[in-house]
Amino acid sequence: MEQQLGSIVGFLENKTILVTGATGFVAKVLVEKILRIQPNVKKLFLLLRAKDSASAATRLYDEILSKELFSVLRGKYGSDLSNLMSERVTVPVAGDISYQDLGITDAQLKNEMWNEIDAVVNLAATVNFDERYDVALAINTMGPKHILDFSKKCTNLKAFIHVSTG
Repeated sequence: MEQQLGSIVGFLENKTILVTGATGFVAKVLVEKILRIQPNVKKLFLLLRAKDSASAATRLYDEILSKELFSVLRGKYGSDLSNLMSERVTVPVAGDISYQDLGITDAQLKNEMWNEIDAVVNLAATVNFDERYDVALAINTMGPKHILDFSKKCTNLKAFIHVSTG
């Protein structure tokens, strides 16, 4: 078990990772764990449903970095955690998996992502089981297809991980 964990930590070193569904429970745990165990992760692109980059940055702080889950990291980095993470490691990306190219409209950002991403972790889904059919279909069925299509354009992709709600 220790050897496997070491290989995961080693894999994460100097890697750029796209995490979808970043405000969800599992994604927050994953992001915190990566930041805590591998300080040399290169970059985390966090896809957040938002209308623009400013809204995505606000969601990053309000719904992720400010949570109690990140208290160990706050203890390590002090009150600078949100600045340090947003400037050095985490990149909030405004988008939506319901759309082609994940709804990312900034062509420069898309190209940067396609050239830099080493791993994609899809954790985005609706877990509202009373969701309207068209909304659930767009997110839970077409969303993974859009993420896979986006990932196929990533020239350095080494891993694609999909977590299903079903």
